[in-house]
Amino acid sequence: MKKILVLIFTLLLVQTTNLEAKDADDTYVYATYFKCDTSKEKEVDAIVEKKWAPVYEKAVASKVIKNWSYLKHHTGGQWRRVTVSTASSIGELLTAQDTIGEMMDAAKIDPNNAFGAACNSHDDYIWKVEDGNRTVRAGKASISVYQICNMEKEKRADEIINKVYAPIFNANVGEGKLTSWGWLSHQVGGKYRRLFTMSASNYTDLMETRAHILESLYGDKGPDEAKELSEICTSHTDYLWDR
Repeated sequence: MKKILVLIFTLLLVQTTNLEAKDADDTYVYATYFKCDTSKEKEVDAIVEKKWAPVYEKAVASKVIKNWSYLKHHTGGQWRRVTVSTASSIGELLTAQDTIGEMMDAAKIDPNNAFGAACNSHDDYIWKVEDGNRTVRAGKASISVYQICNMEKEKRADEIINKVYAPIFNANVGEGKLTSWGWLSHQVGGKYRRLFTMSASNYTDLMETRAHILESLYGDKGPDEAKELSEICTSHTDYLWDR
């Protein structure tokens, strides 16, 4: 009986260890998309650079979050600024939002709430990174493609990205090409179900490489799965961001 209990405990330990190892590789993204008064954006950026950044860097150093970034609107819709933070689970992300908020309150970062006055509405999303070159720091110029998809077929979309799209994107990463790319799945938030991201050191490299990739996927010799993906994710909204 004792041997059986030891065996059961060992199996549970192995299963738990494997689960923790898998979860440690997961990356979840908390993105807050702000709608701002465009006449006050320079003031907002100064607050983030001088006041928020040290707090976020401290949060990274203390492992409250994995990393963070701040995006400025270049081209696209109504979202004007984005704060992004990452962690290994949704629970860690939500806890981090509270912790960082407390850190900002303690440091009296913005006592008059100038940021909130200029950017007085926002949309929150939590994403999970499903694919991409995850360990690379994104380039300064980026594009985000927010996709509306058939929820019943989203897993098939993820399969197509992994098997068909990923090799093409990875082949287009390098100097003068993409710096990073990613495919993220909706966890919490609004109508967008999948997010395609690409970045490069500048917009010329970004858009030229993107055009080459699109031709490889959707041109006359493109894979059949590209058409299948477009039938799963039927519409999208594009944004260009300065990182």
